[in-house]
Amino acid sequence: MLGLSACAAGPAAGRTTITFHQSKPEAIGWFRDLAADFTASQDRWRILHDTATNLSASFVRSNPPDLGCLNYNLEMGRFMERGALSDLGDLPEAATIRDDVLELADWYATYEGRTSVIPYSVTAASVIYNRRIFADHGLAVPTTWDEFIAVCDALTDAGVTPLYSTFRDPWTVAQGLFDYSVGGMVDVRAFYAAMTEIGADVGPDSEVSFQRTLREPVERMMTIAAYSNDDADSRGYGDGNTAMAQGQAAMYFQGPWAFGEIEKAGTDIELGTFPLPMTDDPADLKVRVNIDLSLWVPEMASGKDGARAFLQHLMQPEIQDAYNAEFLAFGTTKHAAPVTDERIIGMREYYDAGRFYMGASQFIPRTIPAENYLQAIVTGADPEAVLARMDSDWARLAYRQ
Repeated sequence: MLGLSACAAGPAAGRTTITFHQSKPEAIGWFRDLAADFTASQDRWRILHDTATNLSASFVRSNPPDLGCLNYNLEMGRFMERGALSDLGDLPEAATIRDDVLELADWYATYEGRTSVIPYSVTAASVIYNRRIFADHGLAVPTTWDEFIAVCDALTDAGVTPLYSTFRDPWTVAQGLFDYSVGGMVDVRAFYAAMTEIGADVGPDSEVSFQRTLREPVERMMTIAAYSNDDADSRGYGDGNTAMAQGQAAMYFQGPWAFGEIEKAGTDIELGTFPLPMTDDPADLKVRVNIDLSLWVPEMASGKDGARAFLQHLMQPEIQDAYNAEFLAFGTTKHAAPVTDERIIGMREYYDAGRFYMGASQFIPRTIPAENYLQAIVTGADPEAVLARMDSDWARLAYRQ
């Protein structure tokens, strides 16, 4: 339990302790201070900042945290669809969220009649590129597939590594190469809705499947992967951040969380972002997003009133906008402050216009080792055979459920 002492300011007598679960490592100090400030600002509730609770175990034991603030994903969707999260629709803050952002939470699961989750921040990810390398070689940001390949060829001819890849860490393949390639060509939500509907019958002859629907995106993914550094198979996330800080490659498929790590190197590097073009129509350009943080209050919470009060405190524009600016995230409300950081400003027009998709890898249950399968593809396995295996795993899991 981090932040316990910081959150105990003021007299404890007569206060109700509200457990606030937040686990994003880089933001622990930020929310610890907010919890302490709120505790000191009133005399009804004491906020206990918790970073260690096992959520699944806490729900099973009927002792979940009073307020959650963490990434909203497929695993969290299980709690929503079973009615474990209370309705927050009566809070004024719920009406401030952009409709298209609210829909992102519904991609995983819904519970009829409830607003179970209030998105707090959205992370947008796309191609990170070295502005100076592009300028030195007279290259413009590509907006079509053909332009992207032409940029890669021009960089290769000039002796510059086009893309720094880190295949040793499977999650980087899934988050970057796979998600960007699929999201740029396929309606991710519609694809998984169809996959769920077909269920145990998913296979080579079904209307949609990994091997049928994703074959072309994966083929193009492999075309892109060929422009990677020669030692990509043995390089991990940390290596990629160091390499980009040192200007060893022109592009890097990572999210904005990498900027902080790159910045630690203290080098004079100018980075920007752009959506990966996967077709020859610029109108298809989109960025990958995920709900970076969401706020929710369990139905079984013992301190709902305090949890809702602290939730409303966190949703104050001056607090929410400050978080998003600090952690390079995008706002979720209709009147959120626009992003201004030059490193992510290249994604702003797409996010503001709702031109985004959720990562395709995020809809595959963890019982299917998709990240390892994708790692196998980029390190030499037959793509068609691996995609067929993913179909088989999906069908088998659907049958068991």
